[in-house]
Amino acid sequence: MVLPVVAGVDGSAESLAAAEWAAREAVRRAQPLHLVHIWHWHPRQREGEIANAAQRHLAGRSLRQAEERVRAAYPDIRLSDEQMEGPATAALLKVADQADLMVLGSRGLSGFTGFLVGSVALGVVARSERPVVLVRVGEEAADEHVLAGDGGASTDTHCRDVVLAIDLHDACDQVIEFAFEAARLRHARLRVVHAWQEPSPLTLGAGDIGLGNDPQRSDEWLGFLKAVLQGWRDKYPDVEVLETVVEDNAPTTLVRASTGASLLVADAYRPFGGALLDPAADDRAADVTRDHRAKRTRLRPSARCRVHDEVVDRVPLRVEVAVARDEP
Repeated sequence: MVLPVVAGVDGSAESLAAAEWAAREAVRRAQPLHLVHIWHWHPRQREGEIANAAQRHLAGRSLRQAEERVRAAYPDIRLSDEQMEGPATAALLKVADQADLMVLGSRGLSGFTGFLVGSVALGVVARSERPVVLVRVGEEAADEHVLAGDGGASTDTHCRDVVLAIDLHDACDQVIEFAFEAARLRHARLRVVHAWQEPSPLTLGAGDIGLGNDPQRSDEWLGFLKAVLQGWRDKYPDVEVLETVVEDNAPTTLVRASTGASLLVADAYRPFGGALLDPAADDRAADVTRDHRAKRTRLRPSARCRVHDEVVDRVPLRVEVAVARDEP
């Protein structure tokens, strides 16, 4: 069974950009595209019937708008759509389970008609077992490509780098594989970046690298990174790989690494040690819950993580991917 690429749409400019990016990715992967709109059911009889009818009408209009945009760019794409009842995060997670990839606008409407606000997208990223792509408004096909010789935007030039943010303390195979496959599909170079900071006597734990000076430590991390990626290099011999280790904090490194990239791929749980979605980064900004099945801490759907918002708002490119991991 070929799983579809799924895009959540709500009529916002961000969700339309997400739908178009999802269509381009579906064509690239030779997969169908499925558009979904979530609306909230009202339980009170009289008010509920009117509100539900209005929401169904708005949902249909949002889906038609997204379909028209997709068809205009990719007329032969295999396309389907669906309306679902909310809550938004739970409904999106349900449809994501049947998808190869979930694509959302990174900002969307709030209030009566919109559901792709930051907290919902963040909740889906934190809990989804499938890769989740966040697309900002203004993303276009030419953004994935280097500029033409005359300095203009073009889709005929080669693709910009795919950037993989990796934490060598806890590297995840699912995340690495997604990044290599994304680079292969785009015929792009894969740039793998690890950020490290000099440990103090209080933070240096058993098994941590503790060399005498910075150049030695940097070389050690680079050798470790190359060793982690060697098996993937063998599996993807056609993918050019550039390994980079940087002595700096994770958010700053993430922002710098993504400059000029076509795609940023990160672990949904531990990018650079948790720069995006680690609830422990700021207990005041996020409620946390323990998912015992996955044996790791995750954000509740409504939680906000200040570190995540700080990084996302500073990342210069318009497309980011968070990849979940399977853990026993």
